Amino acid sequence: MLSRPLPDLQATEGLAAALAARVRRGDSILLSGPLGAGKSAFARAFLRALTADAALEVPSPTFTLVQSYDTPRGPVHHFDLWRLTDSTAMAELGWDDATDDIVLVEWPDRLGPLTPARALTLTLRITGDDSRAVTIEGWDDRLGDLA
Repeated sequence: MLSRPLPDLQATEGLAAALAARVRRGDSILLSGPLGAGKSAFARAFLRALTADAALEVPSPTFTLVQSYDTPRGPVHHFDLWRLTDSTAMAELGWDDATDDIVLVEWPDRLGPLTPARALTLTLRITGDDSRAVTIEGWDDRLGDLA
């Protein structure tokens, strides 16, 4: 487990870019934390880094529940499970097929038994008006210089 401060949005974007450089097809990144902790900001920065498109439009999938993106490393599926109460709707959202690609999941507690065993979990916390902190668990063999 690794903990680090994220003093500003640029630090969150830097972490997202570093993790985007390490992601592989079949990976799951789970983003936990309260409203306003930076889950969507991380997801947006991650997708922009992965596509090398700083202007990529990345809407929150709160209402659509999932948005998919083509990237040089393969498809990425960004799930926002805020509106779900449990995992029963995941089959309808294409979860089983999506996990063959790369998945980003906001509110992963809604996954229940579908939570991937080898996921990278980021738990974000609000520490100030613009600052956050993150605890990172998983990918021990790939975090390298992040540790």
